[in-house]
Amino acid sequence: MSRPVPNPGILDIAPYTPGKTPVPEPGRKVFKLSANETPFGPSPKAIEAYKAVADHLEDYPEGTSRVLREAIGRAFGLDPDRIICGAGSDEILNLLAHTYLSQGDEAISTAHGFLVYPIATMANGAKNVVAPETEYTADVDAILARVTPRTKLVWLANPNNPTGTYLPFDQVKRLRAGLPGHVLLVLDAAYSDYVSRNDYELGIELVATTENTVMTHTFSKIHGLAALRIGWMFGPAHIVDAVNRIRGPFNVSTSAMKAAVAAIEDTAHVQMSKAHTEKWRNWLTEEIGKLGLKVTPSVANFVLIHFPTTKGKTAAEADVFLTKRGLVLRGLNNYGLPHALRMTIGTEEANRLVVEGLRDFMAGK
Repeated sequence: MSRPVPNPGILDIAPYTPGKTPVPEPGRKVFKLSANETPFGPSPKAIEAYKAVADHLEDYPEGTSRVLREAIGRAFGLDPDRIICGAGSDEILNLLAHTYLSQGDEAISTAHGFLVYPIATMANGAKNVVAPETEYTADVDAILARVTPRTKLVWLANPNNPTGTYLPFDQVKRLRAGLPGHVLLVLDAAYSDYVSRNDYELGIELVATTENTVMTHTFSKIHGLAALRIGWMFGPAHIVDAVNRIRGPFNVSTSAMKAAVAAIEDTAHVQMSKAHTEKWRNWLTEEIGKLGLKVTPSVANFVLIHFPTTKGKTAAEADVFLTKRGLVLRGLNNYGLPHALRMTIGTEEANRLVVEGLRDFMAGK
């Protein structure tokens, strides 16, 4: 019996596996620390804006996300005409791949980069080329060494998920300068709101001064709107024009647009979340380090914890141990990090319970 056959390479793609969502058990409190979700939820103003849309669910969204693009433009000092909004930054990453990659092309990502990059690359018939990292950080020289005449796109998460590391702006500029002009550099700044380093820049300057760089961002992290799936891209006019030609006409819902506008304007909520993250990121790094476990220095809203390979002390065993206590972290086998767990920075209660749990685990209790 004949049947439809997927395009070449589709069945070679490993499906994206999200952080596990626990099923609460009676009498046990569960802390989901596996998906980098904010522990505070969205701004109350965003919730109010979302609910206000309920009276007009019969209306199609405004097709260009104009009100949101204008709000983003005001917040970052950008031209709204050079902004595209999407159903999460994931959709925009896939639109970029669909626009600029085809059979026989190559795209470069780093060893522990976001899993959507190889999926978007391979879904369009291109080859995913992996550049090794140095100390779990993107290596500019390693990326440039893998550029060939077939290279059309380079993916760079900065900061990177799941490692929490970042490239200083001078290194990102060196990467851009070393790439051929026809190669699109995609700077994924999903976690940029958590960074407080003087040598960091989320990518706006490079986009503004080059014709071959875009920057993507999301409302899923510090703004707490992950359920609404809303992201955006700032890019050169010619790239925005090309991507808009294949973008769905109503890809962002009205409720997502209105909630995102309210969220980006509530700067007090954002600053509160950032301050909490910085405080507890530092605390967790220090306290977990005291237990004899290495923590990769992070600038994001999560930490990467490395475990020994000794039986009884492994990451997999720690994951089981913590899960039984209602503390759900992220195993990273699919990221090539089988000996590590990623922990989202949670509430004070959750953070303290994880350290307590890890202390008991390492003590063999």
